[in-house]
Amino acid sequence: DDQHGTAIIVGAAFTNWIRWSGRSMSEIRLVASGAGASALACLNMLVQLGLPRDNITVTDKTGVIYKGRKEGMDKYKEAYAIDTNARTLKDAIAGADVFLGLSGPGVLNKDMVQSMAAAPLVMALANPTPEIMPEDVRAAKPDAIVCTGRSDYTNQVNNVLCFPFLFRGALDVGATAINEEMKVACVKAIADLAMEEATHEVTAIYGDENLSFGPEYLIPKPFDPRLIVTVPMAVAKAAMDSGVAARPIKDWDAYRDRLTQHTYRSNMLMRPLFSRSKAVQKKIIYAEGEEDRVLQAAQTLIDDKLARPILIGREKVVAMRLKKLRLRMQAGRDFDLVDPEDDPRYRDYWTLYHQIMERKGVTPDVAKLTVRTNPTVIAALMVHRGEADAMICGVIGQYHEHMRYVQDIIGLRSGVETAAACVGLITGKGIVFFCDTHVNPNPSISQITEMTLLAAEEMRRFGVEPKAALVSHSNFGTHNHPSAIKMRMAVQDLRMRAPELEVEGEMHADAALSEDVRRIVMPNSPMKGAANLLVFPTVEAANITYNAVKVLTEGVPVGPFLLGIARPVHIVTSAATPRGLVNVSVMAAVSAQVMADEAEARKTINAVAADLG
Repeated sequence: DDQHGTAIIVGAAFTNWIRWSGRSMSEIRLVASGAGASALACLNMLVQLGLPRDNITVTDKTGVIYKGRKEGMDKYKEAYAIDTNARTLKDAIAGADVFLGLSGPGVLNKDMVQSMAAAPLVMALANPTPEIMPEDVRAAKPDAIVCTGRSDYTNQVNNVLCFPFLFRGALDVGATAINEEMKVACVKAIADLAMEEATHEVTAIYGDENLSFGPEYLIPKPFDPRLIVTVPMAVAKAAMDSGVAARPIKDWDAYRDRLTQHTYRSNMLMRPLFSRSKAVQKKIIYAEGEEDRVLQAAQTLIDDKLARPILIGREKVVAMRLKKLRLRMQAGRDFDLVDPEDDPRYRDYWTLYHQIMERKGVTPDVAKLTVRTNPTVIAALMVHRGEADAMICGVIGQYHEHMRYVQDIIGLRSGVETAAACVGLITGKGIVFFCDTHVNPNPSISQITEMTLLAAEEMRRFGVEPKAALVSHSNFGTHNHPSAIKMRMAVQDLRMRAPELEVEGEMHADAALSEDVRRIVMPNSPMKGAANLLVFPTVEAANITYNAVKVLTEGVPVGPFLLGIARPVHIVTSAATPRGLVNVSVMAAVSAQVMADEAEARKTINAVAADLG
């Protein structure tokens, strides 16, 4: 750990300093303070990466390691002995490009740093007190880049960046050794990760830090969840290429998926849908295309080939934010951009909106202004016109405002009485869905029945067999309040309309989630095990319960999903993360394909009926 782990992270920092500074490896001169096992492992790694051995000067407590020195020498130090007149660290450091310290506190001083080359790399890695403090380095050399082993400074050389991920890659291919090729692959994977855009998960942990590649961000942060995917894959491939893998990986996509399951708790639930989304490649439009989280989600969708994003946003603003986030996607090549201030379809859009809304108080002037300024309306119109397969909105604004526009423009599915919102929550005890968390203040019996059936349909797309519990303050007839009667009658209605659905109620939430509790009050209940779909009598009850359980269980939300709309539309909340947006986008893409398949089937049936008639 202390030797090779440190060497790998030092190698990654050094690699990215080379990239940042533009220096030529052959011209770099490095001075090391310390000649123990960790220091020599680091130097061996840098030589592996291409730093000429003759460009390295090593010092220990006796002084410079030079050819002919007798005191304190061994065969390992001898490998770095050079012809030089320098005898102290002060002598050696003058003009050096890089300082590597694995010795003790206070070894390097400001005067020594001032004597170094312009814009040097100072890796002062002694712990807990480095060879020189970062503020002293910058006081002496403002253009210096500094790495330490401390978490309270940027560029922390921390072994957790490679352990246990290196071992994971080695074990997954049954490596018979951990060789130099595998360690170098680990170095490059870590270095490359620092050059990618920081994810929302990382920026959330580290607050307002500037997490983009540069002098303050040469290496990734220790809590970057992508390490568990990138490092094992690089190490496993290197093991195979170098001939030490006893169990070579044949399906790299499947291996990546397996590793990703450890990164995102929602991955296991979403995995079947991800595969289907990749196969159909639907066009998904995002109303808030200028928002950071939407842009980060779009980059993931592009990288994983899950969908073709369409972003609504001003061209200059989107370009500026892509640059700020260091995202790699480009308009036209990777995604489509709809600029509400300059789109040739503007007249078509406002005319259509006016046609839809003219008997709801919308004049032509209001239609023009709305289409120019309201991205949710633009997105809904594009779905209505077939220019997008699905739509995501809600990152900004109130849920009910977005809902109003969606219902006005796209409308409900044929035969559906009302829309509803359903959200899944992954907890330590499994997945539970909550309905209706956002739409209907006080749904009727028929609406309760309908939303339960719609939610059950959605759950089956996840591969989850629904067990619906209609919850209430009443427990199997203990109260006759109107809300209790409503839920009781909805259960009867559901059993008549969908006898295959496992449904129970009206009952307390604890009875729904615990078979032991339920058996005490209702021994003859046909429901077995815990319910995984909780349907509430009011939106207040559903929303309050969902948010409380989410926080208390540290659950991971999946959704919310909008049920009952004629086309795939999901309205998220302002708390949506990039990963959450990816999940609802995949759900929308799959729903779009299901609706397309159903439409094609109806078309075929109608054609056959016409031929027969």
